[in-house]
Amino acid sequence: MDLWFFEKKATREGYNTIAGIDEAGRGPLAGPVVSAAVILPQVLPIAGVIDSKKLSAKNRSRLYEEIYSHAVSIGIGIVDPAEIDRINILRASLLAMSMAVENLEPQPECLLIDGPFQISTCLPQKPITKGDALSVSIAAASIVAKVTRDRLMERYDEYYPQFGFARHKGYPTRAHKAAIRQFGYCPIHRRTFKGVKEYL
Repeated sequence: MDLWFFEKKATREGYNTIAGIDEAGRGPLAGPVVSAAVILPQVLPIAGVIDSKKLSAKNRSRLYEEIYSHAVSIGIGIVDPAEIDRINILRASLLAMSMAVENLEPQPECLLIDGPFQISTCLPQKPITKGDALSVSIAAASIVAKVTRDRLMERYDEYYPQFGFARHKGYPTRAHKAAIRQFGYCPIHRRTFKGVKEYL
């Protein structure tokens, strides 16, 4: 499988700068949703850029540093738990993606977006279901988004150590749900999510 297929197709259609966009953190009970937009050079001297879910934490961190070293541009978008509760997680994820694109410099000519939904932008865009497994640019964005979010959750762990955010990153593990039962919720919990709202 050619992970450059969609990038090559966009180039043939006349686009020179192509950004891949992905998000991390739709499923957790706590913390923000984080999106990344990545413009890669046409020749990428990095091996192993694949869907972040298929990588170990060590390899994700290594590739994160390499992507930052070689990318033409990287933009990050972060939507906090309060906004997630206000507008719902799908809309928050799409908003984070739009924010990530806005933070790119230079701006891309075309977007490849993970998932079936378009985002709010005037730029040409192509949603790709399971795009993080099909496009190298989206795969790079998935790595950047995941590592960025994981590091944020590790920082939150310093403020709320009783919940163990450094270990589970806010996902609904057995240990996390037990901590919510014992301690209630904290300011970064998503109050509209099942597993949290029962304890408000």
